[in-house]
Amino acid sequence: MQKYLLPLVGLLAVGCAQESDSSAALDEIAQDYLLLQLTIGETEAGYIDAYYGPEDVQQRAVAEAQEQTLTDLSRRSEELSQRAQEFVDDGSEGDSDNERRARFLVAQLTAARTRLRMMQGEEIPFVEEAKGLFGVNVELIDLETLDPVIVEIDALVPGEGPLWRRLDNFDSQFNIPSERLGSVMDAAIAECKRRTIAHIGLPDDESFTLEFVTDKPWGGYNYYQGGYRSKIEINTDLPIRLNRAVDLGCHEGYPGHHAFNALHKKNLVDDKGWIEFSVYPLYSPQSLIAEGSANYGIDLAFPGDEQLDFETKVLAPLAGLPAEKLETYAKLRAARRALGPALYTISASYLADEIDAETAKLQLQKYLLVSPERAQQSLRFSDTYRSYVINYGLGRDMVQASVESAGPDQDARWERMEKLLSEPTLPTDL
Repeated sequence: MQKYLLPLVGLLAVGCAQESDSSAALDEIAQDYLLLQLTIGETEAGYIDAYYGPEDVQQRAVAEAQEQTLTDLSRRSEELSQRAQEFVDDGSEGDSDNERRARFLVAQLTAARTRLRMMQGEEIPFVEEAKGLFGVNVELIDLETLDPVIVEIDALVPGEGPLWRRLDNFDSQFNIPSERLGSVMDAAIAECKRRTIAHIGLPDDESFTLEFVTDKPWGGYNYYQGGYRSKIEINTDLPIRLNRAVDLGCHEGYPGHHAFNALHKKNLVDDKGWIEFSVYPLYSPQSLIAEGSANYGIDLAFPGDEQLDFETKVLAPLAGLPAEKLETYAKLRAARRALGPALYTISASYLADEIDAETAKLQLQKYLLVSPERAQQSLRFSDTYRSYVINYGLGRDMVQASVESAGPDQDARWERMEKLLSEPTLPTDL
């Protein structure tokens, strides 16, 4: 037996040495990646969603942005991607830390090159843009295929006039009074957190601040500050409806963006020393995971009728709103989710100048059943973020399928969710 032991020990030593060499090489690539992403961020406002790495790298990025053209940055992205690709095998989904790390870097750099093409004025079709930036294939549907869904929704709110107006009138009875918005949001976020930390271990010193803002193209935003801290902003340009309290509490907070960023910081940056995760480029596959998990996190935290029950017993009384029609309100929300893919088709046509803004607004009113004001806000979002809209619906569907593949047991689903949030997960991993 002894004569077989020595060669085996030698092979293990060689394997460990190779792994160590790969880790060191990836550390160097990660340093260059960090500087590159921050330099791109200096050339486009909003490109970097969060950064909590070394200050000296940020300062170097400021200097480099003054010296390098977008073409220079594209070349650097390509060269860096080729270096990272050397640590990816023949295309199989490797389980080693180094391979997952390398695949993540390659995917993020593909997105960087795509965004740099756009920054240089190249017009990229919606589907190609979404694939390049977020790493997914988007299917654009024919809007008419949603007509049967609209017929079903119409039956829930009978009456005269356009369906969007009837829905808007019905939904408006659940507008949270502005003077009660703070207490309702506090209660919703607290419940989202309570349900999340029962299953996911977050850092003891995590925290957030909540602010209400106006004149934004989005409904809510989480600005991760580093150090397990976030600033959550809620846009009050339009009335906040009762269901949005839980939606925003989960999406922006727990188990959404705040939890996602805190887990990345703890598990990948602090524990593993993977510095590339201290920067979050908005236009990247990272966003599909972030938005998809944040949206599915609502259903995970409040399965079945639990959101309706919480709204009925806690939030509606806090807001001073009637509770007797909340069940119909919840049914309408569920039915309207099936209309989500219409947004991709309408956005693609609008951004390609195949339809003008007025036509796009009318289509949004018809197929997403929103008011003119909410349709206008949706167009404003598309003008600002373009194909980013796919991350909310398609991302949610992909995360849902992945998490629920763990089976019907809620504990197993939460375990799968925590794993997804704590590792270098890509859309292809879902």
